[in-house]
Amino acid sequence: MIEPALADDAFLADVAAARREAGLHVWWLGQSGFLLMHDGQCVLLDPYLSDSLTKKYENTEKLHIRMTRRVIEPRRLDFVSVVTSSHSHTDHLDPETLKPLVEANRDLKLIVPEANRHLVAERLSLPVAQPIGLDDGLSATVDGFEFTGVPAAHETVDRDADGHCKFLGYVVQTGKWTVYHSGDTVLYDGMVDRLFEFPIDLALLPINGRSSERRVAGNLSGLEAARLARDIDARLVIPCHYEMFEFNTASPESFVCECQRLEQPFRVLKAGERLTLPPP
Repeated sequence: MIEPALADDAFLADVAAARREAGLHVWWLGQSGFLLMHDGQCVLLDPYLSDSLTKKYENTEKLHIRMTRRVIEPRRLDFVSVVTSSHSHTDHLDPETLKPLVEANRDLKLIVPEANRHLVAERLSLPVAQPIGLDDGLSATVDGFEFTGVPAAHETVDRDADGHCKFLGYVVQTGKWTVYHSGDTVLYDGMVDRLFEFPIDLALLPINGRSSERRVAGNLSGLEAARLARDIDARLVIPCHYEMFEFNTASPESFVCECQRLEQPFRVLKAGERLTLPPP
């Protein structure tokens, strides 16, 4: 099993140390999960910090064998202001991760697609009005972080009966930084033009690709993620959504090679590793 760069007490010590340093701090938590910190306020993006899928599929033909050890038990993250879910798949909306977070953070806000707000409330046993529902172009600001919904295609841009996107990415703006967390997505018509409206400093993009034999919805490949980052003029891109489950992963090698060919700045993190963007 892959060991995180930092985990448990060492990870929490690094988070505490970052509070004394200027800049935007970003930790990869595995899969599509990230912790962001700015001015001491913390946001979790799509955290999956349990073994719920491994247990769910242990006696099936679609084994979810974990590749990377968990960075941190979610209940220990008792300093989080906001948590996002980009869509309803369990590795992005995990009750075994989110319920402990809600219990540990009394005033925790949840940012979710409006199309999934009732489902989120049901899955987490919350009042239906508690999650904040966003849609394409809608924004909400919580504790110095502004979240704007942009469509994601997993593998198409699906909408509910009221026209709300079931899959979203989020543009997160805080201080002088703009971060794009795509959630699960492939490329779709108009995607680049939509994202080019934002001055993206950091793009967080999946690279596990898609393959019909996996029997799950696909994502950007490493090549596509590198090219998308270049096309939206991202100052830096970090790959994600790999090295979590053996049946649904990819090497970052093609992503790295394409970024280098395109002269697109990138950084590959280990789970539990921090990146700090200094003040502009």
